[in-house]
Amino acid sequence: MRNKKLIIGLLGIIGLMNLKAEAQNGFNLPYSQYGLGISELPFNMPMAARMGGVVYTRSGNNYINPFNAASYGSIEMESFVFDIGFNVQTCRMKRGDMKVKDADGNISYLAVGMPVTKWLKVAVGLMPYSTIDYLTVVQNKGTDGFTYRTEASGDGGANEVFAGLGFNIIDNKKNSLRAGVNVGYLTGKIVKLLSYNSSDTNFVPERKAKDLRLGNPILDFGVQYRQALGENYTLGVGLSYKPYMKMKVKEIDLIYTYLTSSESLLDTIFPKQGESAETRGQLEQASTVGIGLNLEHNGRWQVAADVTFGKWHGLRYTEPEGHTIFGESAMRCGAYSSYALGFEKMVNMDGSNYFSRIGWSLGAHLEQGLVYVTSIDGGKRVDRWGVGAGFCLPMRKGRSLLTISVDYNRMGDVDIMQRDCVTFGIAISSCERWFVKRKYN
Repeated sequence: MRNKKLIIGLLGIIGLMNLKAEAQNGFNLPYSQYGLGISELPFNMPMAARMGGVVYTRSGNNYINPFNAASYGSIEMESFVFDIGFNVQTCRMKRGDMKVKDADGNISYLAVGMPVTKWLKVAVGLMPYSTIDYLTVVQNKGTDGFTYRTEASGDGGANEVFAGLGFNIIDNKKNSLRAGVNVGYLTGKIVKLLSYNSSDTNFVPERKAKDLRLGNPILDFGVQYRQALGENYTLGVGLSYKPYMKMKVKEIDLIYTYLTSSESLLDTIFPKQGESAETRGQLEQASTVGIGLNLEHNGRWQVAADVTFGKWHGLRYTEPEGHTIFGESAMRCGAYSSYALGFEKMVNMDGSNYFSRIGWSLGAHLEQGLVYVTSIDGGKRVDRWGVGAGFCLPMRKGRSLLTISVDYNRMGDVDIMQRDCVTFGIAISSCERWFVKRKYN
């Protein structure tokens, strides 16, 4: 019976994964026109957002932390962890005197974890990797008196389906050592369009179109070590490493004229007759290192900090030679670093009353070098900073948790584009004892 429940649960998760793989944010994100879009990770996940994005030393027996696969080793025997999160995001974009507001909501992640043996634990899940959703319109009046319109738009994004293993190498009261590996698979579709039109009835509208199809494996590795300091304190160290990876991505490139009334294709300019529109662009994952430290006091509270360094942020995309239909990008990649600091009053499942069991946390983060936007005056580095807070509410039965979080972050500035976002998150972490045989029927 329990095996049947497990199979049904996993089939349901796979169905939700397939559904989510086609779902993305629904509001205008101007910065998402660069590369593979904007990544909200880890701040769209309540587990991370409530502590300012601290993730490398975090682990628990009743939730999944996909940012360090070594954390899966905390899953207890005879238990099954189901983790799902939701978020609602409100954003305001500002550039000079222009102000735009928007809001949207999504499933932020989905994961399950379970033990295989005392020393081997496994987790699988899905989380959105990046989002592309933008629409930019520029209109100019020519010397001939006609209005010329350039419209750039993009839609889609990348999702990561991952499967991870966590290994308990040392596990006793004084110290523990865990290691882990995540094997991810990026999937998604991205469509970018650049259209030219005019009020001149003799002008033939032209459009450039790029259709990217993602289907690429990625890797990351993690280590967590804990050492008791006397009877009251524990020092923890977390390491995360993403190796450099070079991948190919399928794409279809077209340049064509079209009828304004029906949007139907009129004449193909690129590729030329006999040539193929399908090619492969290049995708690169930077070598990235993350280091975390935490100090915990008897399971009552902890303070933790993370630092991350990489040659650039996220995944770098390069158009193939001969298919650079959009021309040189206004974005370039450069050194990336991030810093996070958080404090947590930990959940106490054995508290004398319900309020004493509730956990709460807060934190702050700074990311430097998300993108570098070039311009006539030399360009500018785009950073992001923010603060987060949240509560962990124990469920009535078992070790399950309800997590509520809020994160505020600011990206860029008013000279190029300032984006202020508030993200409200809620996560349900169900931890049940699925594999215990009843002594009595």
